[in-house]
Amino acid sequence: QVQLVESGGGLVQAGGSLRLSCAASGNIFSISDMGWYRQAPGKQRELVAAIASGGRTNYADSVKGRFTISRDNAKNTVYLQMNSLKPGDTAVYYCNAKVPSLKYDYWGQGTQVTVSS
Repeated sequence: QVQLVESGGGLVQAGGSLRLSCAASGNIFSISDMGWYRQAPGKQRELVAAIASGGRTNYADSVKGRFTISRDNAKNTVYLQMNSLKPGDTAVYYCNAKVPSLKYDYWGQGTQVTVSS
């Protein structure tokens, strides 16, 4: 079992910044890739950014150059630094951890990010 606890969401004006954190606990050694997804009202959940255990990153085109994902393996925590936020970034952001041995994804509870214009 893996538990994911997110923090750092909130309300910010357009152009502002937020940093999301996701702390993993439990069977952390089984985790490979970690990432952030988001889901806006009436839309499907979409990948925002992902980072492999070795540090390789992947970003959605809509956030490239504005968001940065990082991972502190010593703290079992993944971060999402979000700069130059836009109203279109408003969504619930979910942390994700992949466990290949189980072919299973774990999810956090979600944290709301609201960007006002």
